[in-house]
Amino acid sequence: MFPDDVDPQTEDSSLHGGRIRSFKHERGNWATYVYLPYHPVEEFGEFLDELLAAVKTHGVVLTPQEEFHISLSQTVVLRHHWIQPFTQSLKTGLAHCKRFMCSAEKLKVYCNAEKTRLGNDHTTQQHKHLLSEADIFYETVEQCNHRWCVLQDPSFHVSLAWCPGDATVQMQECLQQLQTLVDDHEEGPFTLRLDCVELRCRTGNKTFCFPLDS
Repeated sequence: MFPDDVDPQTEDSSLHGGRIRSFKHERGNWATYVYLPYHPVEEFGEFLDELLAAVKTHGVVLTPQEEFHISLSQTVVLRHHWIQPFTQSLKTGLAHCKRFMCSAEKLKVYCNAEKTRLGNDHTTQQHKHLLSEADIFYETVEQCNHRWCVLQDPSFHVSLAWCPGDATVQMQECLQQLQTLVDDHEEGPFTLRLDCVELRCRTGNKTFCFPLDS
């Protein structure tokens, strides 16, 4: 169903803008995570360019995300033969999860554990809904006999941009300036509003969509 030879992943970080993997890729291992997609309005791109230009004046060059979403989990590794039962169990677990609205309006700087990416992010509300769906993911992972450590006090967010290495100090120095740009936006506080109607699971190069109950 998911032949290993269609997985195009590579260890060459130069093909990924300097980003490196959290774990070594091995044939038959599928990097897997769940998320809520965000489809920005047209004006969003223009405003993001304004934010990144402001960051550049402080010596940090950020690359905008190619797509935007709220991650509900860390990336876990699943074996090829676990994918079908895993996605079926995830579908069952999410069957009664309701749709909800989610907003994000405060900028925050994040640096991942490997110090390879830095996101300029909006923190999110509606943690009760997000935690519930994240728990379903981890419970489903455990059913596949896969042990994983769940993050304590997760900070759900929409990553806006990234850079290789750890530029946390420089970003923190200009964070208030960026937040002022957000708050003074001509349409008022620049709030991301997500109509969360489906959860997605990406595993390897496959994406599965799970509509939430209306």
